[in-house]
Amino acid sequence: MKAPAALSEGWRTDLMFARFDGELIERADCIVVRTPANPTYWWGNFLLFDHAPRAGDAALWSRRFEEEIARHHPESRHTTFGVDTCQAFELPKDFVERGFSLYASNVLTMRREHLRAPRTALPAGFRVAALKLPEQAPEAVELQVLCDAGEHLPVEGYRLFRQRQMARYESMGRQGLGDWFGVFAETAGGEQLVADCGLFHAGPGFDAPGRFQHVETHPAFRRRGLCSALIHAVCADAFERLKLRTLVIVADPLDVAIGLYESLGFVRGVAGWHIERRPDERAP
Repeated sequence: MKAPAALSEGWRTDLMFARFDGELIERADCIVVRTPANPTYWWGNFLLFDHAPRAGDAALWSRRFEEEIARHHPESRHTTFGVDTCQAFELPKDFVERGFSLYASNVLTMRREHLRAPRTALPAGFRVAALKLPEQAPEAVELQVLCDAGEHLPVEGYRLFRQRQMARYESMGRQGLGDWFGVFAETAGGEQLVADCGLFHAGPGFDAPGRFQHVETHPAFRRRGLCSALIHAVCADAFERLKLRTLVIVADPLDVAIGLYESLGFVRGVAGWHIERRPDERAP
């Protein structure tokens, strides 16, 4: 198994968060990632392999997940495997028969000199600012639950997951490792958070890029250029204030957001691979 430092950019920056408040354990066959403070976080509690699965691996990999994750955190009822390879592959039949699905992601990177202004300026009545955590965390969580639109059920379970994530980001912010940002809309009663994302890094002494987290926009406020303005402002802050040299964002290769990121100067890179089996939501 590759050492963490030898992983591709997407996975290496992913592990930055587990390194902050979780557990990274290098085994001969994989890297074990655990997040004790958030056991229902699928991609905070998983096994990372440096090769594609082969026919017959489903039973072995599932057993390894039970040994390394589920046995330690019974709340982790999902089963997830990351694969760090540049080569596309199909999910073997034995994985499909066990209920697993394969998803691709695309890693995009940007250096300071590549940042471009958004095509549309931020409309009047909106502003971009870092959130004050923990005071504004509940507002961010509710926006995240709304944008999820019931994709992850039950809703209360997803809300708890997002609350735990925001607590992690608050802790990282207190240590100067980044911030959570939002677009605020003027309303009759004050302001409403209508888009948000995070940007974090590994800290002084690490020649590592900044990594975006959870970019989203309220459904009623999409197609107004808010997301472009938010990402641009966060990139500018990371380059100017934090003095970061490279930024990383990961997206679904079929998501239209990739075009938005590329318009700002991000460059598409290698793919990442995720194998997951969702928990039985009917289970207690």
